[in-house]
Amino acid sequence: MNHIDESIDDIISIPLPVDERLVIKRHRLRREGTGSKRICVVTGIHGDELEGQYVCFELARRIRENQDNLQGIVDIYPAMNPFGIDSITRGIPAFDLDMNRIFPGNSEGDMNEYLASKIVEELQGADLVIDIHASNIFLTEMPQIRINELNADVLVPIAKKSNMDFIWVHGASTVLESTLAYALNSRGTNTLVVEMGVGMRITPEYGEQLTDGIFSLMSNLDIWNGEVKKVRDPIVAYDAGGDDVCYLNAPCSGVYMKEKCHGNLVKENEEIGRIINPLTGEILSGIKAPEAGLLFTVREYPIVEEGSLMGRILKKKVFEENA
Repeated sequence: MNHIDESIDDIISIPLPVDERLVIKRHRLRREGTGSKRICVVTGIHGDELEGQYVCFELARRIRENQDNLQGIVDIYPAMNPFGIDSITRGIPAFDLDMNRIFPGNSEGDMNEYLASKIVEELQGADLVIDIHASNIFLTEMPQIRINELNADVLVPIAKKSNMDFIWVHGASTVLESTLAYALNSRGTNTLVVEMGVGMRITPEYGEQLTDGIFSLMSNLDIWNGEVKKVRDPIVAYDAGGDDVCYLNAPCSGVYMKEKCHGNLVKENEEIGRIINPLTGEILSGIKAPEAGLLFTVREYPIVEEGSLMGRILKKKVFEENA
């Protein structure tokens, strides 16, 4: 019986002022004498998105408890933006910079560009990368995978094995070209972007759901030969022309009181929340569903201004097409 080899390594270490270093760590689990296929689980690119922290813990825990079933390499990266996580800051502290807008980086550039280039170099060539995100503090999301339409043919069949509730295929966009997922997919390294939960919090049931999905993906890649749970059959939404999803934006400023949670099926014109004025005691606006469908994004932070996003609805016709 070959037990797993575990190592925690500094994959990137950059000197900083005042005798400090920026260090990104990798937890590698592998079993001697097995295959070389590799899956990478990445999170913490945004420091205020913590849902992936529990997934990293649970994945390592389960592998240890069933280590004879590991047939390849599992690399876990809990904190790609370690200072952001330490300070609960979305971007890179002091630079006011979103790390997921500087990939693929530049090894000859400034510190942040160098950091991004080294991350791509570290992950490139893996058999699969899973980049875990949460929503921000304002919104909460159902467990989903988001895919650029340029990679849909390859990634949608893989994503269907991930145990997520649905898959949202986005149209190509200039801003997406600067993300880690775009950089890796354009280099032939299959990368799935997970979006689930809410910022600055951990939703354990979502973490369990995704961890089950990761073991399903590992089994499909022959990295895991143990028993895996049956995965959910996801809804697949294509939004290249904006036809599958409708957006709810606040018509006025005030306090938003939600009446429907994400995951609820809503009817056309059904009230899903109200914007109120706490000073006057007035209801400023009743927010109704413009179409029947699945409420998969919901406003979590109650203060809204005119135009604020309050939710997203996956239209009913998508369910019918997926039935």
